[in-house]
Amino acid sequence: MSLHPRRRSLRFQIVTVVWLTIIWLLLWGDLSPANLLAGAAVAVLVTRSMPMPPIEFHGTVHLPSVLYLAYRFVVDLVIASFQVSLQALTPGKVPRGAVLAVQLRSHSDLYLTLTAELCSLVPGSIVVEAQRTSGMLYVHVLDVELSGGIERARHHVLDTEARILRAIASDAELTQAGLARNPRSPAPRRGDPIPPEVRR
Repeated sequence: MSLHPRRRSLRFQIVTVVWLTIIWLLLWGDLSPANLLAGAAVAVLVTRSMPMPPIEFHGTVHLPSVLYLAYRFVVDLVIASFQVSLQALTPGKVPRGAVLAVQLRSHSDLYLTLTAELCSLVPGSIVVEAQRTSGMLYVHVLDVELSGGIERARHHVLDTEARILRAIASDAELTQAGLARNPRSPAPRRGDPIPPEVRR
């Protein structure tokens, strides 16, 4: 059953206040009552003075897929951190970077944002532009060779999006994206639109 628009908006504002308060505490590095109250006050002030349009969410949280998403993100984070560190310590190695255009399956603002955030948090790649109308991400890859090639780097972004969709998307959204709910099932490889990449 869907929530009333006013209740949905209120819930969105509460979640935003909580999230901004957590970020405030992390930035200050001090979990004290005064800092908690100050962070909450700043969060309320920001949300009231600069209201953001609510992001529509019609999905369903699927716990096994959420856990698998978190597991794979940690694995990717550890492996990429090791690879980038090893590359930085290797003398004379010049990385061959590239900017890849990746067409996502979903045009939802929520899924596009989550995909961009998770890809940017992994060392060695960062989203330089996101087009919400077309669902296109432009991802800078630090070293194409280290990423396993252009196609593998592109499919890594698509796999991240697929894991996000399986974790929180509705059955209708999964069907539209051509995905199965099983968190371990591979994302489709054939038939994905592959726009030309822009090399650096």
